[in-house]
Amino acid sequence: MELLAYPYMQRAIIAALIIGLAAPALGIYLVQRRLSLVGDGIGHVALTGVGVGLLLNQSPVLTAVLVATIGAVGVELIRERGRTSGDLALALLFYGGIAGGVVLVGLSDSASNANLMQYLFGSLVTTSPQDITVIGVLGAAVLAAMLLLRPALFALCNDEEYARVSGLPVRTLNILLAVTTAVTVTIAMRTVGLLLVSALMVVPVAAAQQVTRGFRATMAAAMAIGLLAAGVGVLVSAEADTAPGATTVLMALAAFLATTIGGLVRRNLRRRQSRPAVATEPPDVVLHG
Repeated sequence: MELLAYPYMQRAIIAALIIGLAAPALGIYLVQRRLSLVGDGIGHVALTGVGVGLLLNQSPVLTAVLVATIGAVGVELIRERGRTSGDLALALLFYGGIAGGVVLVGLSDSASNANLMQYLFGSLVTTSPQDITVIGVLGAAVLAAMLLLRPALFALCNDEEYARVSGLPVRTLNILLAVTTAVTVTIAMRTVGLLLVSALMVVPVAAAQQVTRGFRATMAAAMAIGLLAAGVGVLVSAEADTAPGATTVLMALAAFLATTIGGLVRRNLRRRQSRPAVATEPPDVVLHG
């Protein structure tokens, strides 16, 4: 493709591939804990961070990382103390974040209001070399944490009480998940946007679950699907002149549909093969005297 010769397209693909790899690696733990929508809540808090950056003429990415991290850690501590249930804490995070973001962006100038769309729905073609550096470093840190701490994080997400009895640092691991979720959301807002970033964490995992068994296999398949959806999404959006973030999510949903159909076909084949053969009556034997 001729478009790949342009530096901005090369940066766009690199950024998308990094997020496509890191987001499902984190998302599988969120799905395991039944927190599939936490990315949406933190995305709305990150919107407040973007508003702070636009209002103060600072880097919206950095302020979004800071505000989203504080919000994520705060919700995790509230949930841990048991004063507020997880879903209620998430709702408070969800509504408070979007309300704060709208107010702060409204206080900024009209140019900032126009730039807000880049963070809500993504803007890969405007990814700068500095953005690539930030996305690459933070994405690599998230990916390394998810892979290196996989046994401990799996135990935590599968049974928190068991993890605590086993001597694992439960609070530290919970805060680590909260921080990495906030970081992933904020670095992905330039690729798929704050309103769609949660989909890239959850949909590849849901697709992988249709065709794999076991946590390790599902994690590997989810990362592969996320990588494929991100790469194909950018290329298709460039050819069709569509929004890269939305196109990437549609590619992930297409993968989910394909794996769902493939899983159903495979299960039907196994069911047919496992059926015992129908016994048939032997032919009549004619005796000649």
